[in-house]
Amino acid sequence: MAPKFKDGDIAFTISGKWVSWGHTIVAYSAFLGALIVGLWLHYYKIVENEYYVGSLREIQEKIHAENLKGYPQEWFPSVSATIGDRYPERSVFQFFIAITSGPRFALVFLWYILTARPGSVLPKFVAGVGVFRTLTCGGWTYVTSTDDHGWHDIFMISYLVATLPWTLGCLALSPNNPQAVKYRKRLAACFFGTLIPLIYFFIQHKVHKIAGAYTIYAFFEWALILFDVGFDAVTALDFEGFELVVRDVKGTSRGKHQQVANVILDNEKDKSIAKIYDKGFSLPEAITAVADVYNGYVFWSMLTSLGLTVWYFPLWHMGISGYEVMVMCTVSPFLLGLPAFRSLAIKNVRYFHLLSLVGLLAYLIKTPVLRLFSVGFGVSLSCLAWATTFYADRSQPANLDGRMMAWILGLIASSIAKFAFWTNNPIWPIMHPENGGWNQLGLAVAIAAVLRSSGRIQGNRGISELPVKSQGSFIMTGFGLGGLFFGMHSLLSDSSTMILWTWKGFPVRGPIAVHGVLTITAMGVGFLNAFIFPENQSKLATFILISLGSILLTSFSHWIGYIGALVLATYLITAAPTLIRSAVRHGPMTFGVGFLTYNILVLAHVWVVAYAFVPGGPLLREHTDWIMTTMVSLIGAGFYAAWAPSSVKTQRRSNKPIPHKLTSYYSYVLIALELLAISVGYLRFPTNDYSPHHKDEKLITAGIWTIHFSLDNDMWSSERRIRDLVKELEIDVIGFLESDLQRIIMGNRDTTQFIAEDLGMYVDYGPGPNKHTWGSALLSKFPILNSTHHLLPSPVGELAPAIHATLDAYGELIDVVVFHSGQEEDPEDRRLQSEYLATLMRESPRPVILLSYLVIKPHEGNYHTYVGERSGMKDIDPTDLDRWCEYILYKGLKRSGYARVSRSTITDTELQVGKFIVGQLEGSDEQIREDEVAEGLRFPSIFRGEGKRDHRYHVFDEPRYYK
Repeated sequence: MAPKFKDGDIAFTISGKWVSWGHTIVAYSAFLGALIVGLWLHYYKIVENEYYVGSLREIQEKIHAENLKGYPQEWFPSVSATIGDRYPERSVFQFFIAITSGPRFALVFLWYILTARPGSVLPKFVAGVGVFRTLTCGGWTYVTSTDDHGWHDIFMISYLVATLPWTLGCLALSPNNPQAVKYRKRLAACFFGTLIPLIYFFIQHKVHKIAGAYTIYAFFEWALILFDVGFDAVTALDFEGFELVVRDVKGTSRGKHQQVANVILDNEKDKSIAKIYDKGFSLPEAITAVADVYNGYVFWSMLTSLGLTVWYFPLWHMGISGYEVMVMCTVSPFLLGLPAFRSLAIKNVRYFHLLSLVGLLAYLIKTPVLRLFSVGFGVSLSCLAWATTFYADRSQPANLDGRMMAWILGLIASSIAKFAFWTNNPIWPIMHPENGGWNQLGLAVAIAAVLRSSGRIQGNRGISELPVKSQGSFIMTGFGLGGLFFGMHSLLSDSSTMILWTWKGFPVRGPIAVHGVLTITAMGVGFLNAFIFPENQSKLATFILISLGSILLTSFSHWIGYIGALVLATYLITAAPTLIRSAVRHGPMTFGVGFLTYNILVLAHVWVVAYAFVPGGPLLREHTDWIMTTMVSLIGAGFYAAWAPSSVKTQRRSNKPIPHKLTSYYSYVLIALELLAISVGYLRFPTNDYSPHHKDEKLITAGIWTIHFSLDNDMWSSERRIRDLVKELEIDVIGFLESDLQRIIMGNRDTTQFIAEDLGMYVDYGPGPNKHTWGSALLSKFPILNSTHHLLPSPVGELAPAIHATLDAYGELIDVVVFHSGQEEDPEDRRLQSEYLATLMRESPRPVILLSYLVIKPHEGNYHTYVGERSGMKDIDPTDLDRWCEYILYKGLKRSGYARVSRSTITDTELQVGKFIVGQLEGSDEQIREDEVAEGLRFPSIFRGEGKRDHRYHVFDEPRYYK
């Protein structure tokens, strides 16, 4: 029989919407089926977790045993507990997920057919992401955490990260179907909105161990499943126009579909945002955009390293060294005021960028002075090159926008690099391969990036010297630029800086270091405000929000202060294009004024804490609020200059700005960076399941160490060397002094993040950088139940920080105090501090360990305030007369051992360590031989004799043990 139609007989047809419905029904069946079976067969098992059980009998026993008055019970299971390792729940889930894979692949395929059009790469990208999500879903479904925890997490993280581009891509490609677009918007908003309480209650469970929090977390986790599957179910509305046909011969069909360029603007395709994305994909342009951003990253990497290399010298000179003048190398843009030099710079900007990479080569130089000069030379040329780049494009707004986008994304990339490397930048000159540096790779990519991108300015030579008339003061514009540079560097170059401003100790009541991903996200929002939605921005509103964010950050702690930080991060980035555009209109000298203003602020924000060592320092003592007010006022001056009449006219002539041709690629780079930040945040989230080294002996090994701002004697970052010694000495609790590095001059770093995460320790970072101390920090293998920060009386000299923490050590409450007293030159300060601390320790009803830097001689002066009846404390070894700075004191514990370990070249101070047994009486000062001590109470033998890596037991040449 001949075919009914020329394309063949139709054997079967089905509406495309049933692919969506089939996917939705089977996917929901997988999760709900597992939930029903789990609740029916294993309810008590799947609702319990590592902290709280779900069995009513076990709960009653726990309440009775611990004399608790009752607390919320875990009574609903999480998704992971439901679909995990128990039979038959897991089998039910895996069975339906296997069936789901068919409709899932078909759904992705139909979505591609629906949205594909010639020359557009986005549909292909979204389809690829859809396939990737499907495969990774299979990964975490069939490789459970019991089978292989590492791969299970990799598949799960990959799936979650891919959800963002899948969701945004589907929104961007939605056909012109108002009902479908409406549902997608709502479900996407619900999905991403649910992440906030989900993360909050997970932290309440995992960090704070709040009973009942895991059950609330479970409800939000199940809501995510509903919204995730529901989002894809909306495709049923789009696939109604599709019909799947099975014919007896081959045939193809194709249709065109009207699309919206962006879901946020739906049908308004004449808007500028549509022009950004309504174009084909070009691999060379994408590579160029990445190269531009990497150049921005290199600039910020070198600029943030300058303060570090300068700081080394006053640190070791214990005062002004003269090398501080190198901070002024950033004012090189003043040279652009010379017409001949300006012309030379514009025509040869590529070579200036290439020569600036000497700053990255500095890591090869071993001598600190020469390394500083190399960094200074590189930073000077980099500032000059970027100022030239901005100025040369002043007559081409679209090109100027492209330069600014790359420069700002470079800052975000730098912040993410530090987030991933625990506040160190892997291409800094204080890094090398042995301490975690990626210098060689960073330099190679930098050379390639400069050669790829900087040469494009050559096409602007003919118009680069065209005059652009401007009214208003270039001085005020430079002030605004300086305030902007300072704000971006001091607050945004590290994602944890403003978090530590709001930190007040345990229990955790605000953000922790991993929440730096929120700071990075806020910076990304600022970028979108500035370049993707510029028509929605108001200079006045931006300035008001910067002011508001600064007030909240400076005045409040915990989440309120951090909300101010997020507002400030967003609108500092939003403000950047306005101030830079104004600067290029006012002439190249503006950048010189900007960097000079920035330098003054950098010095001032060091003087607020280093007032004892600099001329005129006491005027700024403890006045971070003045620095913040000055920064905001300078930015306000810059906005005022941008409101000058000529600026207003210029803006009116360009109400509809022409986007740079690479704008879409820069936005894709931003998405990639934000996804990378989210992945890093997930991987760095603390597990809070740490254990001490000698649980059977109920031993606490406690140490005190002045780490000298984590710069060793040869100007290398010392975190890993510190980590190694702390690990090998089996230390459970350690106090770090001189640990506050969250200033420009110190690189905006935090040593404790790496050491705590690597060794598995809880950490109290101590008083934040806005508390004007040199820092004290506490790391502990034992849970920190409560901690309070103290600033002891210091009427003349440096502020003396202290942390008073209560630990849960083997079920008993133990107090630990970490303290850094004032300097030798201020005896009255030290006397007042000794009385304050003695009262604090005497009034504690619990056993106490003091880990301190006291600046006293044994058995003289203030020693008798710290040790004896006034404090109730005992010296760990009253016969050790060779001490001046570091002391360990105790009460209410049995002291079993004491050792002094040489510093090698890490710092200028030794590490002191004491061993204490919980639950035993204090004992006597009588010393005993090591062979009389149980093996679990002994110090490691590797540091006897010549020791290891130049660390050895010194002074006594061996540890001391006590009866």
